[in-house]
Amino acid sequence: MRHRGPDSTGFAVYGPPRDRGYVVRVFAPERAELGNVLDDIRGVLHACHSDLLSEPTWDDTDQHHVLVRLVIDEVADLARFADGVEELPGVQVLSVGRSLEIVKDVGDARAVDQKHQVSAMRGTHALSNMRLATESLVSPIASHPFWARPFPDVCIVHNGQLTNYFTWRRTLERSGYRFGSENDSELIAVWNSVQMASGLSLAESLSKSQIDLDGVFTYLLGTPAGIGMAKDRWAIKPLAAVVEDDGVAIATEEQALRALYVDEVDVINYDGPLMTAEWGTMAGTGADTGRAA
Repeated sequence: MRHRGPDSTGFAVYGPPRDRGYVVRVFAPERAELGNVLDDIRGVLHACHSDLLSEPTWDDTDQHHVLVRLVIDEVADLARFADGVEELPGVQVLSVGRSLEIVKDVGDARAVDQKHQVSAMRGTHALSNMRLATESLVSPIASHPFWARPFPDVCIVHNGQLTNYFTWRRTLERSGYRFGSENDSELIAVWNSVQMASGLSLAESLSKSQIDLDGVFTYLLGTPAGIGMAKDRWAIKPLAAVVEDDGVAIATEEQALRALYVDEVDVINYDGPLMTAEWGTMAGTGADTGRAA
């Protein structure tokens, strides 16, 4: 999708789940202050009765900002941990999970991969997004995917705009939830996580979002078990998919899939509202199947 704009690129990768602790990805705005930031994060962990399980690592470039990878011990209250870290000036938690890691940075996909070695990561499924900034700053913290703070291992990529964003944000904030950005994509991820925490299945939550969320949207929600999708009832924003024996590939535009599948394959273009947590059963509802070479 690199033709859409080279401002920033993000990847959310679900790797082998940890039996203990969490992997945390953190954005820090000042590389020169990294030592102090790491000391302060360790202090937050101690206040949460936790600690680092291994020494932190970070990217080694001359960019002003820095992305840090931490492996931390069990934390009883992830919201308290994230709040404590984000009280540090300019610091933001990008993801927390037993298997999820979100890596996002300025530049196109190749530049971000070269800097962070994303292609060397291994896992079961992943989401990614290349962003053309139209309404906000060019920064890793403004880029997709977004973590569903403070729910571990849930993330989102989203195309569209919510018209009842502020209504839902105020509702969730009154319930104690905080947001790391003003992006409506982050809100959709948290909203779905709240629904699932109340007992809904992934598919039920996705279906409910078509009723409760107003606007034009197509989004992919990542969980440890797999990826779910929902489109608004007007289904304006596009989505195409290829389901093959070696896996499933999903993109906003068919040409992105053609870059992956150079031989002839069936491309499913969803032109109607649909939600699913079982990508193997996609074909049919709201779909127009064509051939791509």
